[in-house]
Amino acid sequence: MPLHPVVDAVTRRVTARSATTRAAYLERIRAAAAAGPAAGPGRADLGCANLAHAVAACGPDKLTLTASPARNIGIVTAYNDMLSAHQPFETYPGRIKAAARAAGGVAQVAGGVPAMCDGITQGRAGMELSLFSRDVIALSTAVALSHDMFDAAVLLGVCDKIVPGLVMGALSFGHLPVLLAPAGPMTSGLPNKEKARVRQAFAAGEADRAELLEAESASYHGPGTCTFFGTANSNQLLMEVMGLHLPGSSFVNPGTALRDALTDEVARRALDAAGDPDKAMGAVVDEKAVVNGIVALLATGGSTNHTMHLVAMAAAAGVQITWDDFSDLSTVVPLLARIYPNGTADVNHFHAAGGMQLLIRELLDHGLAHDDVRTVDGPGLSRYTREPFLDGDTLVWREGTTESLDKSVLRSVADPFSPDGGLRVLHGNLGRSVVKTSAVEPDHRVVEAPAVVFDDQDDLLAAFAAGELDGRDLVAVVRYQGPRANGMPELHKLTPALGLLQDRGHQVAIVTDGRMSGASGKVPAALHVTPEAAQGGPLRNVRDGDLVRLDTLNGTLSLLVDADEFDAREPARPAGPSGPTTGTGRELFAAFRAAVGPADSGATVVLPH
Repeated sequence: MPLHPVVDAVTRRVTARSATTRAAYLERIRAAAAAGPAAGPGRADLGCANLAHAVAACGPDKLTLTASPARNIGIVTAYNDMLSAHQPFETYPGRIKAAARAAGGVAQVAGGVPAMCDGITQGRAGMELSLFSRDVIALSTAVALSHDMFDAAVLLGVCDKIVPGLVMGALSFGHLPVLLAPAGPMTSGLPNKEKARVRQAFAAGEADRAELLEAESASYHGPGTCTFFGTANSNQLLMEVMGLHLPGSSFVNPGTALRDALTDEVARRALDAAGDPDKAMGAVVDEKAVVNGIVALLATGGSTNHTMHLVAMAAAAGVQITWDDFSDLSTVVPLLARIYPNGTADVNHFHAAGGMQLLIRELLDHGLAHDDVRTVDGPGLSRYTREPFLDGDTLVWREGTTESLDKSVLRSVADPFSPDGGLRVLHGNLGRSVVKTSAVEPDHRVVEAPAVVFDDQDDLLAAFAAGELDGRDLVAVVRYQGPRANGMPELHKLTPALGLLQDRGHQVAIVTDGRMSGASGKVPAALHVTPEAAQGGPLRNVRDGDLVRLDTLNGTLSLLVDADEFDAREPARPAGPSGPTTGTGRELFAAFRAAVGPADSGATVVLPH
């Protein structure tokens, strides 16, 4: 199937826009490769004292590292046992070392990176560090790989900011092959529909805290990624479709023989890829791979956080994408998956229905994705229509299913859930924003209602608890939640209250310069409004009762107030940070708040914006 003309046009536009920055990036990684030893392993030209430090504690691998040309893998790990998704990584370094040793190579843990959980910090002060942790992870990854000891790298990370940070940091070493080794999702727990019901019942005062905790614990119950389709599982989808995972490895559950076999294989592939320029990370992550990532995200209704993270990851490889690229592709990429919060199924159901293999096959067969890309598995995205399985103790791949095994979860391009990808970029006199419409019912895709303005999410919840939001249509304007204001925390805990108001028969929407990620669902949410209020954006002049129109059909976000009157208003507060800037480590990130770029440029500190 020829490439769809819109996919082709967007790819050409991205390539032209990126010509200068991509060329500079490729020259930089070529220079890094040329600066290494002419032959032998990456550590071959280290001085004796340098090498002695590097191998002092290497035990059985010490002789191999000092006296042989064996290749060495640098492992960068985000392991901790507080995050269910990262707990399985505790055993990965040992497995990777053993597999590398058996293949004649070596692996060392080059460094660790922080990994915080938005699910734990929701509504807490620590959430204000969450987005910035991505850039800390990028910096930490660069530090880990800076020792000139490695011929390849394996990255261990799954969740929200961790994978984008690992990728951003590793792309500075894009002359090396880099594979990501996933941990996989936890097994299915309490059905998502029941979880959502209990959350709304608690918000309405119809369930107590014990009932809520019981439901949440039945949902998040063991090792592995949370099973809803938020940023963590969107990360896994992106890494596979962009060629940085082994085929079919994203959604294999932890603690299984297949998961262990795939981890061992990552070590072998990293060693084999060393020195192969076509498998260098900087070659794999190119313009076509990035467009493939956007397409897959749209086709599955993935996390809105990737309108920032994917922009930042691409920029780290010299590829410049914009929200308009997402929006234009969304008009031609159909929605092929229904995974909570866009449906009731979880990622295990998606995987069982045909998963990544069927999704990629459908996209390729209908000209919606580029096949002519490089991957860690070899040339061509079509390699990713295969699924791994164990033939006895041997890991092999076979072609995945050609038809969905559950059309309530995964469908074909010929029979999609929706003809578009369910992501819109909104423009208007309140700025630019993104909205995910894949879970929004048609009756709620245009909302025109009076604004109720809040400068803090807790104030909205207090107003809801006091009954002040009952009995009326409204657009909740939650401002001073952007990167410069307070680090752009997720506003996930607002979802049950807003959803309950909508269920009571009212037109409800939220407009914010903050983010909601996988939490954005049935209530229309104009997110990441830029310029943000803390930078003097129009949101800071909105007042209670102003009529706001959020129109996802026409792509507009408008304040229906006379322009002269609006321009004459004095802001309720000055630009700059909002709320406390100290406590829980916030004071350490003052430089980040001052330097961070806008959401539509990736909200990054470590890259140009």
